Amino acid sequence: MELCVALDLPTKEENLNLIRMIKDYDVWLKVGLRSYIRDGENFLKDIKKINPDFKIFLDLKLYDIPNTMADAAESIMGLNVDMFNVHASAGKTAMCEVMKRLQKYDTRPIVLAVTALTSFSEDEFSEVYEKSISEKADQFAKDAYDSGLDGVVCSAFESESIKSVTSKQFMTLTPGIRPFGEDAGDQKRVADVAFAKNSLVDFIVVGRPIYNAKNPEEVLKRILETL
Repeated sequence: MELCVALDLPTKEENLNLIRMIKDYDVWLKVGLRSYIRDGENFLKDIKKINPDFKIFLDLKLYDIPNTMADAAESIMGLNVDMFNVHASAGKTAMCEVMKRLQKYDTRPIVLAVTALTSFSEDEFSEVYEKSISEKADQFAKDAYDSGLDGVVCSAFESESIKSVTSKQFMTLTPGIRPFGEDAGDQKRVADVAFAKNSLVDFIVVGRPIYNAKNPEEVLKRILETL
């Protein structure tokens, strides 16, 4: 299981300060909507200047018509990132089109599909998708697997079931991790590191418990020791 640190701080400089603090650790870095919209491609380049070995997960959750998603995926190829994601609810045609477009490249990033956002409660999710989270997450995961993607974004509670209906090698990445029982904030389906590990999760994403800590480096070290 690998650790991915979320770069969701209010300013680019705060994110860069955090990166400098943890530059010697073997972790992934997640660049989400706010940071990418605000700071753009230059921010990705700044990360690599601090440590060229950092692996970047570009968390933009592509969701559009198939051709537009494929165009966007191809544009991402020029950003030198190591992983990005799409929404599984865009459908199998869209996911297949994305993967087809990437076939012409010798190497490509890991591509994941978002199943159910970890901010959803069971009731909120059923209002939108008219099925339970577990049932729909399995379905979305099978669609992504059949479409040739590498894995999915899900909560730790869905990870084992998803691997059972796809493959043990099909990756699961789980946001909303509260390593040592910290406050859940706006997340609903949160888990600690031990639960994620037992659920066969491949990547855990941790943000606020690290960057809001008095000593972010110390928290990161504790998480890595647990892993």
